[in-house]
Amino acid sequence: MAASRIKIFDTTLRDGEQTPGICLDAKEKVEIAQALARMGVDVIEGGFPIASPGDFAAVSQIAAAVKGVSVAALARAYAKDIDAAKEALQYAENPRIHVFLATSDLHLEYKLKMTREQALAQAEQAVRYAKQFTSDIEFSAEDASRSDREFLCQVYTAAIAAGATVINVPDTVGYSTPGEFGDLIRYITQHVSNIQQAVISVHCHNDLGMAVANSLAAIENGARQIECTINGLGERAGNTALEELVMALATRKEYYQAATTIDTRQIYRTSRLVSALTGIAISPTKAIVGDNAFAHESGIHQHGVLNNPLTYEIINPEMVGVSRNSIVLGKHSGRHAFEERIRQLGYELPEEKINSLFIEFKELADRKKMVYDRDVEALIADRQKAIDTWYRLIYHHVVSGNHTMATATVRLETEHGPVEQASCGDGPVDAIFKAIEKAVGFSICLKDYQLRAVTSGEDALGEATVWLERDERSFIGRGLSTDVIEASARAYMSAINKMIAACGYPEDKKIPGGF
Repeated sequence: MAASRIKIFDTTLRDGEQTPGICLDAKEKVEIAQALARMGVDVIEGGFPIASPGDFAAVSQIAAAVKGVSVAALARAYAKDIDAAKEALQYAENPRIHVFLATSDLHLEYKLKMTREQALAQAEQAVRYAKQFTSDIEFSAEDASRSDREFLCQVYTAAIAAGATVINVPDTVGYSTPGEFGDLIRYITQHVSNIQQAVISVHCHNDLGMAVANSLAAIENGARQIECTINGLGERAGNTALEELVMALATRKEYYQAATTIDTRQIYRTSRLVSALTGIAISPTKAIVGDNAFAHESGIHQHGVLNNPLTYEIINPEMVGVSRNSIVLGKHSGRHAFEERIRQLGYELPEEKINSLFIEFKELADRKKMVYDRDVEALIADRQKAIDTWYRLIYHHVVSGNHTMATATVRLETEHGPVEQASCGDGPVDAIFKAIEKAVGFSICLKDYQLRAVTSGEDALGEATVWLERDERSFIGRGLSTDVIEASARAYMSAINKMIAACGYPEDKKIPGGF
């Protein structure tokens, strides 16, 4: 029996960005969208254009930049939302308007304040209106898993009759279970009279940890599109994790008799890119892409894997882009060896990017005895130099000890010349952050700060992530260095530059350093 073709609808840039603390700008969204296209997803949901000018701009730029895939824009069942989606998608090669309306009695009564009859009429009218602008229309019945099944099927029947080519069944609050959700999909296939005219899609949330299991159950019962996100990002506990869903189908293909067209070798790199740009670290025990996914601590496991990897590995690491060979580079390694290693790791980078990375690699090699693959990948993923720079850290000096008040001095380069400031703090990181705040001349709201080692060993590359907040928006900065204080300062500077790029200088901006 031929395997069923499963389409992957990626909503990392829409639902995934709704993860608390994430705030991607349009450039970052385009970069992720291009990675998703290389990986082979079928549909990229770029955002919710009516929600904000930033979302509109991001969808528009993705539509113009990314080809070979469908680009979708979300819209409520209102003409103004659909108009915004149409405008944002005007440059898309394959545009899709994704219309949604809640159908559960709970949502109808308490959120929408409308009757079932009104909801049925509005869904049909909205789909018919959207159909004027593109042939590819997806209709989602929000909170479908808690909706009355008979009414749900009435809505889907009307939406398909009005022109919907995809009907989406969301488990909006992650309430369903695999058996229950699979039965719902089967019920829809049996009770929507025109179901053969549309593809059944599902959108599962992970509130009870069953998003992937529910999506797989849906496939077994007739779903042919799965909506998911990289690393399972999303509101609350997140969404169906793309990497887990895709690899479950690939690993158990004889059981599911279903397959995607995803280039699985791109999974690891795309996962790390999304982690770097969103600032959301990946748990070491995360399936498929976590650091421990292919690590073997137990002596029994190690012995088995050395004799035959299949004893304890059901997935070949290289299948998802994780190399078994961590080639070591050092300060004597030449540019050719460095460039070849980048290619072996699966990255296709322009010549100028390789040149700048080689300079950074040489600086890192002077600090470390050995540079591993993870170090190289961290350099590639570092986007600090890709953003507009209003301030640049030239110099920092920190004094700290258990019987000494931590003090820090920084010198920043600005458009008006260098600025130098010093400050005390509760520890070296606090001191350097306060010194930078004095140097830039305005108050900064630090929301969160994280520090982790990229690799192991006493000379490990440290990765600092900083979240700043302004006007109810979050800005993420990331810094890399073998010196964790320097990494922290770089992350802080990166977030400040992003904040200024998005919002301009705050009203309380003072002019430090005499300018």
